[in-house]
Amino acid sequence: MKIAVIGGTGLIGSQVVKLLNEEGHKAVPHSSSTGVDLLTGNGLTAALDRADVVVDLSNSPTFDEASLAFFQTSMDNLLSAAAAAGVGHAVILSIVGVDKVPDDPYYRAKVLQEELLKTDPVPYSIVRSTQFDEFLNALINQFPDDADPVRLPTTKVQPIASADIARAVADVVVGAPLNGTRNVAGPEVFTLDELGRITLEAKGDTRTVVGDDSVSDGDARILGDGDDALIAKTTYREWLASR
Repeated sequence: MKIAVIGGTGLIGSQVVKLLNEEGHKAVPHSSSTGVDLLTGNGLTAALDRADVVVDLSNSPTFDEASLAFFQTSMDNLLSAAAAAGVGHAVILSIVGVDKVPDDPYYRAKVLQEELLKTDPVPYSIVRSTQFDEFLNALINQFPDDADPVRLPTTKVQPIASADIARAVADVVVGAPLNGTRNVAGPEVFTLDELGRITLEAKGDTRTVVGDDSVSDGDARILGDGDDALIAKTTYREWLASR
Protein backbone atom coordinates (compact mmCIF):
# COMPACT_ATOMS: atom_id res chain seq x y z
CA MET A 1 0.00 0.00 0.00
CA LYS A 2 1.31 3.46 -0.91
CA ILE A 3 0.55 6.15 1.66
CA ALA A 4 1.20 9.88 1.34
CA VAL A 5 1.72 11.36 4.81
CA ILE A 6 1.28 15.13 4.78
CA GLY A 7 3.04 16.55 7.81
CA GLY A 8 5.10 13.39 7.75
CA THR A 9 8.19 14.98 9.27
CA GLY A 10 6.48 16.16 12.49
CA LEU A 11 6.06 14.56 15.92
CA ILE A 12 3.22 12.23 14.94
CA GLY A 13 3.86 12.03 11.22
CA SER A 14 7.44 10.81 11.49
CA GLN A 15 6.34 8.00 13.82
CA VAL A 16 3.43 7.03 11.55
CA VAL A 17 5.77 6.85 8.54
CA LYS A 18 8.23 4.68 10.47
CA LEU A 19 5.53 2.28 11.67
CA LEU A 20 3.98 1.86 8.24
CA ASN A 21 7.29 1.30 6.49
CA GLU A 22 8.35 -1.25 9.09
CA GLU A 23 5.15 -3.14 8.28
CA GLY A 24 5.95 -3.33 4.58
CA HIS A 25 3.96 -0.39 3.24
CA LYS A 26 5.37 2.48 1.24
CA ALA A 27 4.74 5.53 3.41
CA VAL A 28 6.23 8.74 2.05
CA PRO A 29 6.57 11.83 4.26
CA HIS A 30 5.60 15.18 2.75
CA SER A 31 5.85 18.69 4.17
CA SER A 32 6.90 22.18 3.20
CA SER A 33 10.51 21.02 3.59
CA THR A 34 9.95 18.41 0.85
CA GLY A 35 8.22 20.88 -1.46
CA VAL A 36 4.57 20.21 -0.60
CA ASP A 37 2.55 23.33 0.25
CA LEU A 38 -1.06 22.76 1.31
CA LEU A 39 -1.92 26.45 1.07
CA THR A 40 -0.82 26.87 -2.54
CA GLY A 41 -1.32 23.27 -3.63
CA ASN A 42 2.25 23.11 -4.91
CA GLY A 43 3.62 19.59 -4.89
CA LEU A 44 0.33 17.87 -4.03
CA THR A 45 -0.22 16.29 -7.45
CA ALA A 46 3.15 14.57 -7.33
CA ALA A 47 2.79 13.64 -3.65
CA LEU A 48 -0.53 11.89 -4.21
CA ASP A 49 0.39 10.16 -7.46
CA ARG A 50 -0.65 6.49 -7.19
CA ALA A 51 -1.27 6.85 -3.46
CA ASP A 52 -3.87 4.52 -1.96
CA VAL A 53 -4.24 6.64 1.19
CA VAL A 54 -3.48 10.23 2.11
CA VAL A 55 -2.96 11.13 5.78
CA ASP A 56 -3.09 14.80 6.76
CA LEU A 57 -1.12 15.39 9.96
CA SER A 58 -0.31 19.01 9.18
CA ASN A 59 -1.36 21.82 11.50
CA SER A 60 -2.13 25.49 11.40
CA PRO A 61 0.84 27.73 12.25
CA THR A 62 -1.43 29.72 14.58
CA PHE A 63 -4.27 28.83 16.93
CA ASP A 64 -6.31 32.00 16.48
CA GLU A 65 -8.97 33.03 13.94
CA ALA A 66 -6.43 32.62 11.13
CA SER A 67 -6.54 28.85 11.66
CA LEU A 68 -10.02 28.78 10.06
CA ALA A 69 -8.63 30.05 6.76
CA PHE A 70 -5.71 27.61 7.01
CA PHE A 71 -7.93 24.54 7.30
CA GLN A 72 -10.43 25.77 4.70
CA THR A 73 -7.71 26.29 2.09
CA SER A 74 -5.58 23.28 2.99
CA MET A 75 -8.52 20.87 2.93
CA ASP A 76 -9.88 22.29 -0.31
CA ASN A 77 -6.51 21.76 -1.96
CA LEU A 78 -5.90 18.35 -0.41
CA LEU A 79 -9.31 16.90 -1.23
CA SER A 80 -9.26 18.23 -4.79
CA ALA A 81 -5.86 16.65 -5.34
CA ALA A 82 -6.99 13.40 -3.71
CA ALA A 83 -10.04 13.15 -5.97
CA ALA A 84 -7.97 13.88 -9.07
CA ALA A 85 -5.42 11.22 -8.09
CA GLY A 86 -8.08 8.61 -7.32
CA VAL A 87 -7.02 8.27 -3.67
CA GLY A 88 -9.33 5.81 -1.95
CA HIS A 89 -8.99 6.90 1.69
CA ALA A 90 -8.26 10.22 3.43
CA VAL A 91 -7.32 10.30 7.11
CA ILE A 92 -6.96 13.29 9.45
CA LEU A 93 -6.00 13.68 13.10
CA SER A 94 -8.32 15.78 15.27
CA ILE A 95 -9.10 16.33 18.95
CA VAL A 96 -11.40 14.49 21.36
CA GLY A 97 -14.21 16.86 22.35
CA VAL A 98 -13.38 19.32 19.58
CA ASP A 99 -17.03 20.13 18.97
CA LYS A 100 -17.63 20.96 22.65
CA VAL A 101 -15.54 24.15 22.72
CA PRO A 102 -17.23 26.49 20.21
CA ASP A 103 -15.74 29.63 21.75
CA ASP A 104 -12.19 28.59 20.88
CA PRO A 105 -11.21 29.61 17.32
CA TYR A 106 -8.78 26.72 16.88
CA TYR A 107 -11.42 24.20 17.93
CA ARG A 108 -13.85 25.75 15.46
CA ALA A 109 -11.19 25.45 12.77
CA LYS A 110 -10.67 21.75 13.52
CA VAL A 111 -14.45 21.19 13.40
CA LEU A 112 -14.43 22.88 9.98
CA GLN A 113 -11.65 20.56 8.85
CA GLU A 114 -13.70 17.54 9.96
CA GLU A 115 -16.85 18.79 8.22
CA LEU A 116 -15.01 19.44 4.95
CA LEU A 117 -13.72 15.87 5.04
CA LYS A 118 -17.11 14.37 5.91
CA THR A 119 -18.92 16.09 3.07
CA ASP A 120 -16.33 15.22 0.41
CA PRO A 121 -16.83 12.16 -1.82
CA VAL A 122 -13.44 10.65 -0.88
CA PRO A 123 -13.90 7.88 1.75
CA TYR A 124 -12.51 9.09 5.05
CA SER A 125 -11.48 8.40 8.62
CA ILE A 126 -11.09 10.85 11.50
CA VAL A 127 -8.88 9.93 14.46
CA ARG A 128 -9.53 12.15 17.48
CA SER A 129 -6.92 12.23 20.23
CA THR A 130 -6.66 13.65 23.71
CA GLN A 131 -3.67 15.92 24.36
CA PHE A 132 -0.17 14.54 23.91
CA ASP A 133 2.11 13.87 26.90
CA GLU A 134 4.76 15.91 25.09
CA PHE A 135 2.59 19.02 24.92
CA LEU A 136 1.44 18.89 28.52
CA ASN A 137 4.98 18.27 29.73
CA ALA A 138 6.17 21.32 27.78
CA LEU A 139 3.31 23.39 29.18
CA ILE A 140 4.30 22.54 32.74
CA ASN A 141 8.00 23.02 32.09
CA GLN A 142 7.52 26.52 30.69
CA PHE A 143 7.46 27.98 34.22
CA PRO A 144 10.73 29.68 35.23
CA ASP A 145 12.82 27.95 37.89
CA ASP A 146 12.08 30.69 40.42
CA ALA A 147 8.31 30.29 40.12
CA ASP A 148 7.28 28.87 43.50
CA PRO A 149 4.58 27.93 43.95
CA VAL A 150 3.75 26.85 40.42
CA ARG A 151 0.11 27.73 39.81
CA LEU A 152 -1.87 25.54 37.44
CA PRO A 153 -5.62 25.22 36.81
CA THR A 154 -7.58 22.15 37.85
CA THR A 155 -8.68 21.40 34.27
CA LYS A 156 -9.08 17.67 33.69
CA VAL A 157 -6.82 16.08 31.09
CA GLN A 158 -6.35 12.53 29.81
CA PRO A 159 -2.85 12.61 28.28
CA ILE A 160 -1.64 10.18 25.66
CA ALA A 161 1.87 9.33 24.48
CA SER A 162 2.53 10.41 20.90
CA ALA A 163 3.76 6.88 20.14
CA ASP A 164 0.34 5.52 21.09
CA ILE A 165 -1.57 7.97 18.91
CA ALA A 166 0.83 7.28 16.03
CA ARG A 167 0.02 3.57 16.42
CA ALA A 168 -3.70 4.32 16.38
CA VAL A 169 -3.38 6.45 13.24
CA ALA A 170 -1.30 3.79 11.48
CA ASP A 171 -3.91 1.13 12.29
CA VAL A 172 -6.69 3.27 10.81
CA VAL A 173 -4.62 4.04 7.71
CA VAL A 174 -4.24 0.38 6.73
CA GLY A 175 -7.87 -0.48 7.50
CA ALA A 176 -11.05 0.16 5.55
CA PRO A 177 -12.27 3.78 5.70
CA LEU A 178 -14.32 4.35 8.83
CA ASN A 179 -16.46 7.05 7.22
CA GLY A 180 -16.67 8.11 10.84
CA THR A 181 -14.57 8.95 13.88
CA ARG A 182 -12.37 6.95 16.26
CA ASN A 183 -11.54 8.52 19.62
CA VAL A 184 -8.24 7.60 21.27
CA ALA A 185 -7.27 8.62 24.80
CA GLY A 186 -4.61 8.06 27.42
CA PRO A 187 -5.24 5.54 30.22
CA GLU A 188 -5.51 8.04 33.11
CA VAL A 189 -7.39 11.23 33.97
CA PHE A 190 -5.60 13.95 35.94
CA THR A 191 -6.19 17.54 36.83
CA LEU A 192 -3.53 19.75 35.31
CA ASP A 193 -2.17 20.76 38.72
CA GLU A 194 -1.88 17.08 39.69
CA LEU A 195 0.00 16.40 36.47
CA GLY A 196 2.29 19.29 37.37
CA ARG A 197 3.16 17.67 40.71
CA ILE A 198 3.94 14.36 39.02
CA THR A 199 6.13 16.06 36.42
CA LEU A 200 8.16 18.12 38.88
CA GLU A 201 8.60 15.17 41.23
CA ALA A 202 9.99 13.07 38.36
CA LYS A 203 12.58 15.80 37.76
CA GLY A 204 13.52 15.98 41.44
CA ASP A 205 12.02 19.47 41.57
CA THR A 206 10.76 20.22 45.10
CA ARG A 207 8.62 23.24 44.24
CA THR A 208 4.99 23.28 45.30
CA VAL A 209 2.20 23.10 42.71
CA VAL A 210 -1.03 24.89 43.61
CA GLY A 211 -4.37 24.38 41.90
CA ASP A 212 -5.56 27.84 40.89
CA ASP A 213 -8.47 28.22 38.47
CA SER A 214 -7.89 31.97 38.20
CA VAL A 215 -4.78 31.12 36.19
CA SER A 216 -5.34 30.61 32.48
CA ASP A 217 -4.13 27.25 31.20
CA GLY A 218 -2.76 29.20 28.24
CA ASP A 219 -4.28 26.84 25.72
CA ALA A 220 -7.86 25.58 25.54
CA ARG A 221 -6.68 22.59 23.52
CA ILE A 222 -5.82 20.65 26.66
CA LEU A 223 -9.55 20.14 27.21
CA GLY A 224 -11.35 16.94 26.34
CA ASP A 225 -11.68 13.50 27.85
CA GLY A 226 -11.80 9.99 26.52
CA ASP A 227 -15.50 9.16 26.55
CA ASP A 228 -16.20 6.22 24.19
CA ALA A 229 -12.51 6.12 23.31
CA LEU A 230 -9.97 3.45 22.54
CA ILE A 231 -7.73 3.59 25.61
CA ALA A 232 -3.98 3.59 25.02
CA LYS A 233 -1.60 1.66 27.28
CA THR A 234 1.27 4.01 28.12
CA THR A 235 0.75 5.88 31.39
CA TYR A 236 2.09 9.39 31.89
CA ARG A 237 4.59 8.16 34.51
CA GLU A 238 5.81 5.44 32.12
CA TRP A 239 6.24 8.06 29.41
CA LEU A 240 8.21 10.29 31.80
CA ALA A 241 10.43 7.40 32.81
CA SER A 242 11.21 6.60 29.17
CA ARG A 243 12.52 10.09 28.42
